[in-house]
Amino acid sequence: MTTEQTQTLLAMAVVLGMLALLVLPSLIGIVRERRVDRQIEEAQKRDGAQGHGGEEDQKSSSRSTVPSTATWYAEGRRSKKLVSS
Repeated sequence: MTTEQTQTLLAMAVVLGMLALLVLPSLIGIVRERRVDRQIEEAQKRDGAQGHGGEEDQKSSSRSTVPSTATWYAEGRRSKKLVSS
C-alpha cells in the first residue's frame, strides 16, 4: 500500500467518523421519540380500556382569561404585516 493510498484511506475514515458524529444525535432523538410515542399510545389504550365513560368532560375555570403579553405582541406584528404588504 502506497503512502497516497494510506492517506486516502485515513481521510475517508475521518470523513465517515465525522458523518457518524453528526448523524448519531439525530438517530438517538428519533429512537427516543418513537419510544415516547409508544408509551403514550399504551397509556391511552390502558385509560380507554378502564371504562371512564361515566366521567364528565373537564370544565374550564369560571374566570375569564386575559391574553398574555406575547399574544398582544404577536397580534400587533400580524396587523403591521398586513398593512405593509
